[in-house]
Amino acid sequence: MTTASAGAKRAAAPALGATLVTSEQPADATTRRVAGPRVRRRGGVAWLGLTPFAAYVLLFLAVPAVIAIGSGFFDASGRPTFANLAAFADPSVLVAFGGSFALSAASAVIGAVIGAVVCWALAALRPDGLVRSMIDSAASVLAQFGGVMLAFAFIATIGVQGLVTTWLVSAFNVDRNASGGFLYTVPGLVIPYVYFQVPLMVLTFMPALEGVKSQWGEAAATLGASRATYWRRIGLPVLAPAFWGSLLLLFANGFSSFATAAALISQGGIVPLTIRAQLTSETIIGLQNVAGVLAFGMVVVMAVVMGGYSLLQRRAARWQR
Repeated sequence: MTTASAGAKRAAAPALGATLVTSEQPADATTRRVAGPRVRRRGGVAWLGLTPFAAYVLLFLAVPAVIAIGSGFFDASGRPTFANLAAFADPSVLVAFGGSFALSAASAVIGAVIGAVVCWALAALRPDGLVRSMIDSAASVLAQFGGVMLAFAFIATIGVQGLVTTWLVSAFNVDRNASGGFLYTVPGLVIPYVYFQVPLMVLTFMPALEGVKSQWGEAAATLGASRATYWRRIGLPVLAPAFWGSLLLLFANGFSSFATAAALISQGGIVPLTIRAQLTSETIIGLQNVAGVLAFGMVVVMAVVMGGYSLLQRRAARWQR
């Protein structure tokens, strides 16, 4: 009896296991069938939550951009034309684009170099320390500080009657504005532009510098490489895409900035101010809708710059994983 009972139990065990397997399989299938619509429902709700942002982008960014650019391809009677593109050959337009390129490049290079040095100094501090937190917060605020407030701050500091200007005249008899207000020229705009370019460089380049792993330096030292060799062969090549990408972002930021320049310069000299002049006055160069043509030129430049920035950021992201 005992042997028979044991045999019966052994025979029943596979049957019980098979029963459990077959009973679990429909449960899994049912769970998948129930979870599928639930996941799809969550995805639909998530897309629905993006509707206000999509409407904002469409109404306040996409539609105005299309209207502004498209207006450059119509004449005064509303007929399509490419004749307005002749504005790019006008000397005043070429001067405006040259001024924008020079201003953006100068402020981007100066801001990138100073910002990289600041990032290198911040890397030696504790990420959760008080000084690091204060500098990160200040960079986030100052990167967005511009317009009339920034212009007024520099007018009160280094303007014709600014505090620093009057002190230099009284103490050292040095008057930087003797031949005119330097701050109110396109080269003078480099100074306030650098003010918000440096914090932007800190925000964009610091994550890349933090992505440099200490193990790389230790491995290089183990193989007999000096610190200079490590930075020349490993550190700088790894950081180069992030640095050049940040530099392009700073260039795009300076190229599209308007409010600070408009508060300091009344006439043209850069493309955004030339567009304002075309919108607020009569046609200057004998063509219609020149503002739309200049906006089209700015969009082309920004598309090229941001395309290069995207490629460099994709390359830099490989080392930050």
